[in-house]
This record gives sequence, structure tokens and C-alpha cells, in this order.
Amino acid sequence: MRILGIDPGYAQTGWGVVDSNGQRNRPVSFGIIKTSPTMPDIERIHFIAASIGKIAEEQQVEICGMEDIFFTKNVSSAIPVAKVIGAAVHQLSIQNIEVRLFSPPTIKIAVTGYGGADKKQIQEMVRILLGFEKIPKPDHAADALAVAICLSVFDATQKRIQGK
Repeated sequence: MRILGIDPGYAQTGWGVVDSNGQRNRPVSFGIIKTSPTMPDIERIHFIAASIGKIAEEQQVEICGMEDIFFTKNVSSAIPVAKVIGAAVHQLSIQNIEVRLFSPPTIKIAVTGYGGADKKQIQEMVRILLGFEKIPKPDHAADALAVAICLSVFDATQKRIQGK
């Protein structure tokens, strides 16, 4: 199964593609989508969503995992990211690609086994699990690969529970 992982952001959205057989994950490609602060808000959101759609098509992904909104104090900073998530989900649904949203603690548990893991621990586990010599850069791309791994873990577990 080819999985697209997305770490949504307003200035930078990370993306990573992995192939998963339910037991092992193999990295395919990763990167970031950058927007300029000089772009109008609507253009930024549209650009991110269109870019995600293009990546999904080019990489022939079958399913997408995306980090969901998680905030504790500043609601206003979460609003642009929520708009990006909505636009990306819409774009992928048009392309008939299922999207599953995961909270940051859920991603941390799936990748490291600990919901309180810090960013460096997650990135080191991404490096190990995907067989990289160095932690993938930029950080948002490594985070997106973590989301793809998370979806793979949850999908494999669900299949085992269902006896498939």
C-alpha cells in the first residue's frame, strides 16, 4: 500500500510517501510545500491543496494520513492550519483518496511507543524505521513520514484484529 503522510502547515506543509506491506515500510519520496507570506491567504491555501493533489497523483498514493489540529492555548494560530487541513481533505476526496486524521500524541505512540516523545525522538525513530543514514530534512518532511508510519501501524493492527 502506498501511503502519503502530511504534516499540515500554513508556511510549510511536510509530505512523505512510504510503501507498506503491513510489516515493513519503505521510503519513496518526501519534501515540503512552501508558501510565501506575501501570498493572499486564499491563494496560499489553494496552492497547498493543489500541490498535495499533484503529489498524490504523481506518487500514485492509495491512502493518506494527516496530522490533525492539536492546540492548548492559541486558537488563532490553529485556524490557518485547520483551513489547510480542510482544503487538503477536500482535494484528496475529489481524487478518491481516503484520508485519516491522527492527533500528535497518537502519532508519537505509533512511531516511538510513547505519547510524550519529543521531536528529536520521533525523527530518530523515523530514521531507524525507514533505514535512513541521517534524519530526513527538513523537519516537516520527517514529521510527515512519521504520520505515514502511524497510518501503516494502525492499518496493520486493524487488519490483524479483523483476521485479514
